[in-house]
Amino acid sequence: MPNSNRKTKMNFDISERKVLLRLIDVLSIAATIFMIGELFDLQYFNRINNSWTYSGVLAVYLLSLGSVFEIYDLQIASNQYQTIKNVLLTGSLTVLFYILTPIYSPDLPNQRIEILFFFLAVVLSIFIWRMTYVKFFASNRFKKNAILLAESHQYKSLILGLGIKDPHYKVVGFISLDTIFDKRDAGTFLKQINPKKIESFLRKRNVADIIIASKNTEGITKEIYNQLILLLESGYNIREYSQVYEQLNQRIAIQYLDRDFFKYFPFSRNNQNQLYVFSARLLDIAFAVVGIAIGMLLSPIIILGNFFGNKGNLLYKQQRVGKNGEFFDIIKFRTMGANAEIDGAVFSTNNDVRVTPFGKFMRRSRIDEFPQFINILKGQMSVIGPRPERPFFVQQIADKMPFYTTRHIIKPGLTGWAQVNHPYGETLEDSVVKLQYDLYYIKHRSIFLDINIMVKTFSTVLFFRGQ
Repeated sequence: MPNSNRKTKMNFDISERKVLLRLIDVLSIAATIFMIGELFDLQYFNRINNSWTYSGVLAVYLLSLGSVFEIYDLQIASNQYQTIKNVLLTGSLTVLFYILTPIYSPDLPNQRIEILFFFLAVVLSIFIWRMTYVKFFASNRFKKNAILLAESHQYKSLILGLGIKDPHYKVVGFISLDTIFDKRDAGTFLKQINPKKIESFLRKRNVADIIIASKNTEGITKEIYNQLILLLESGYNIREYSQVYEQLNQRIAIQYLDRDFFKYFPFSRNNQNQLYVFSARLLDIAFAVVGIAIGMLLSPIIILGNFFGNKGNLLYKQQRVGKNGEFFDIIKFRTMGANAEIDGAVFSTNNDVRVTPFGKFMRRSRIDEFPQFINILKGQMSVIGPRPERPFFVQQIADKMPFYTTRHIIKPGLTGWAQVNHPYGETLEDSVVKLQYDLYYIKHRSIFLDINIMVKTFSTVLFFRGQ
C-alpha cells in the first residue's frame, strides 16, 4: 500500500513559476529602493518609498516591459545569456519610461546623480535575482517528474509532445498498457516500469504526476486501477494526457482527441458573451482608426520603397475565408514581384525568392499588414483571432486535418495566439501546430488572453520575427 506520508521535493507549475518571477522582480526592486533611501536619505528614493502610486507605477512599467522583452518566458528565464540581455533592456527602459512620466512618478531630483543610482538599483536588483533563479530555481533539483501510462508504440511520440514550454517538466518512466508486460528494457529512450512496482518507482524518482495517455481502458488492468486509486489517496496527481499537454504547451492536442473532440473542447463563454463581443468590437474600431492613421503617416516612405524596390502596384487584394466560412477580400501592401503565383497557389516559405528586398523589410516589420485595418473597420476581421487563410488552402488542409474549419466560428484576426507562438507556417505540419494554438484561443478566449497576445505581438515586431 502506498505511503500517505511520502516526502515530496519542491517543484512548481508553469503558472507558479511565472508568478514567482514577477513577484520577486517587484519585491527585489522595492526592497533595494527602500534600503538605499533609508541608508543614504536620497530625495528621489524617499519619494518613491512614501507613495503607493509612485511604487505602483514603477511595478506596472516593469511588468509590462518585462512581458514585451520576454523575461517571463520560462525558457528564456532559464538561459543565462538571454536573461542578461533581456533584463538589461527591461530595466533600462523601465527607468527611462518612469523618469519621462513625471505626472505618475516623482519630479526629477535636484541632484541628477540620483537618477544614475536609481538606474543601478533597478537593473542590479533584477539582475541579481535572475542570476539566482538561473543558478538554483532553474536547476534539476526543481524539476517536476512524471510517469506515463500508454501503449508501447505511442509513448515516444507522446513524451516528445510534452515539456516544450516548461523545461522543468520531465517524464522519467512509463507503464505499458499492452496486454503483456515485456520485462526487457524498452530502450534507452525511457525506463519501462513494472506494474507491480509502481509505488516504489514513484518514491525513488520523486514523481509528482501520473499521466494516463490511453483511451483503451482494457490495458488498465484491475491491479493497475486499484494501485491508481491508492496513489490518488496518497496525494499523487493523476491526469489525462490532453489536459497536461494543453497546460504545458498552451495549445490543444487535436491529434489525440479523434471524434471525442467536443467532450474535451468546451468553447469559451466569451464567444457568446455580448458584453465581451461589444467591447472587442469597440477596441477593434479604435485600433483600426489608429492603425489607418499611422499607415497614412508612413505612406510616403512605403510609396517610395514600393516604386524603387517592388516596381508594381502598391496594394493587392486576395480572397480569404472569414467568420462562418464566408469569403472576403483581404487588403495588404504588395511584397512579392509580379506574377508571383503564375504557376498556382503555394505556401509562402522562409526566404521566399518571390519576396522583393523591400517586401521582406515590410514583412519583418509587419508594415505590409497595415491595410488590413480597413478590413477590421469594415467588420470582416478583428485585431485578435486566427489568421485568415485562402480558400484553396482551407479546402486542402480541411481534407487532411480534423477540426480545421472550427477556427472559423470567430472572426479572423490581424494577430493571434498562433502568430505569437509559432513561426510562419510553410507546410501542412505547421498548419497543424497553428490550428492547435487557434483552438486554444477559441477555448480560452478572454480579455486577459487578448492582452497577452497584444504584448507578445509587440515583442514579435520588436525582434523582427515577422515573415
